[in-house]
Amino acid sequence: MRDRWVLALPLVLALAACSPPPAATFELPSASAPPDPGVGPPPVRLLAAGESSPERPQAQLTDWSERMSDELNVPRAALQAYGYAQQMMNTSAPDCGLTWTVLAGIGAVESSHGRHGGSRLDGTGRPEPRIIGLPLDGSAGVKQIHDTDGGVLDGDPVWDRAVGPLQFIPSTWRKYQADADGDGVADPQDIDDAALTAGRYLCAVGHDLRDEDRFWAALLDYNQSRSYGQDVLDHADHYGRTSRSLPAEG
Repeated sequence: MRDRWVLALPLVLALAACSPPPAATFELPSASAPPDPGVGPPPVRLLAAGESSPERPQAQLTDWSERMSDELNVPRAALQAYGYAQQMMNTSAPDCGLTWTVLAGIGAVESSHGRHGGSRLDGTGRPEPRIIGLPLDGSAGVKQIHDTDGGVLDGDPVWDRAVGPLQFIPSTWRKYQADADGDGVADPQDIDDAALTAGRYLCAVGHDLRDEDRFWAALLDYNQSRSYGQDVLDHADHYGRTSRSLPAEG
């Protein structure tokens, strides 16, 4: 496994001691890359680099998220984070073609959008309780990664752990981290920050996610498991197709 591996393992391993996340009871059909992009978010005002904000800019997507949240079984705060990250990346890396559905697919597989083990996203987009994976000590099939952050992000000064709703390891978080909501802190537990950071990572690796080969290259760099990637792809395609089937606004 490469050193650039972002995620420890899907949370089925990383948080094996926790109860399983809420999940659909039906089997998703196998999808092909790229997934359906779905009904994209309406234009919003994006924060400039380094700009602070007293309120979550992602909340501009409240109406868009409320229309789809129940049907997709995705928390509103998570949808807002994914939609805002799409718009940010479409501005900073327009050739990448990142969609909110891809980020939602990752969020579904990694933590059921911050709901794994009974966690829930609070008003700032952070899971309560915090999501922290098992120590990456080489046991139980996980990669061995000695501590790289002094336990600052994961609370473990001996081994690294995957953290937050999108399960970043500290070393990768440092490289791609983003403060997406303008609160002055890049926090992997904050789904706003995590979604934009995931977008930055995928675009840096894949360059053009509209191309099937590049899409798969990015997903397999994100987590070196073909079954994991297909699971992400299937969820992403389901979200996109389902969003298109919903009644139009108004």
